[in-house]
Amino acid sequence: MDILPRDVSKEMLVNDFKVVVADAEALLKATANQGGEKVAELRVKTEESLKAAKARIAEAQSVVVAKTKEAAKVTDEFVHENPWKSIGFAASVGLIVGLLIGRR
Repeated sequence: MDILPRDVSKEMLVNDFKVVVADAEALLKATANQGGEKVAELRVKTEESLKAAKARIAEAQSVVVAKTKEAAKVTDEFVHENPWKSIGFAASVGLIVGLLIGRR
């Protein structure tokens, strides 16, 4: 069951990383008119790093999507194979949540 928290944190990491990449791209565009050999070298290096990061983001995102789809498929199969167990489990969770809410 610890797969879900890791997937959620991976998804959050991918989203945060996309924001960082977008910010870095904006910074590169904003400094496009800056001169100097060092700045030009740094821009090329940064652009290459961003391309590699984008590729890793795309790969990580596809892994997260695949794992999420697999988890949904396994859950769907379990519910179809064990409808009464699923109903009992859902009812138990609902009862516990109801008791916890009622205590407040």
